[in-house]
Amino acid sequence: MELSIEGKIALVTAASSGLGRASAAALAREGARVAILSRRETELEAVKKEIGAALAVRCDLSKAGDIEAALERVQSELGSVDILVNNCGGPPGGTFASITESQWIESFEQVFLSALRLTRGVLPGMRERKWGRIINIVSTSVEQPIPGIIISNAYRPAIAGWAKTLAAEVASDGVLVNCVSPGRIRTNRTATMDRAAADQTGKSIEAIEAERSATVPLQRYGTPEEFGAVVAFLASGRASYLTGSVVRVDGGLVSSI
Repeated sequence: MELSIEGKIALVTAASSGLGRASAAALAREGARVAILSRRETELEAVKKEIGAALAVRCDLSKAGDIEAALERVQSELGSVDILVNNCGGPPGGTFASITESQWIESFEQVFLSALRLTRGVLPGMRERKWGRIINIVSTSVEQPIPGIIISNAYRPAIAGWAKTLAAEVASDGVLVNCVSPGRIRTNRTATMDRAAADQTGKSIEAIEAERSATVPLQRYGTPEEFGAVVAFLASGRASYLTGSVVRVDGGLVSSI
């Protein structure tokens, strides 16, 4: 299927690994000129070479100044952004009793405000050109809270609610806003959570993976490449009648309709 995004300028955040990297790679394969952002500069440069990204910029998403500087560089070197993929590393896990107020504040900056700041920076140009895609990587916690990650359970649904409202506001300008909800995708984040569960229960990581795979109708974890393919479709000209949605890439994990 021709996705009609060759030559489009795409910006993907937290792209040095995991779902961000997979999303950037999928867009680059379709011919988009991709700018990738991450705090981890060394890994970022390696990913740039591996996937053929056009630009790599170090950026701490929790800092408004970093975001402003990154947007200025991307737009000066590549041009106005057509496709924005809002992504960030997962906030710290824990229960309400174990999470500090400073962790709540820091995570709000990283998870929620980063998406708003990036969108504010690219949206005027999209509306002027009457074409744009804003894709937010969230979590199945927007529909089904996950025990032990209370911050994510609070802020990811907030992103989905903001995106749904924004989608209606900008639809007449040809800007489409959607969220993508990953389930158990095999990433470093998933491996860390599995390792923590193994440590807490005394079970092997293999046993934890087997138990968690059994809760997925497809009986396995997804791959980053499978996730990236959905992001590329949502960014494309083929997804021209799809906005305000949360698209699950979870192998059927979420039990709600």
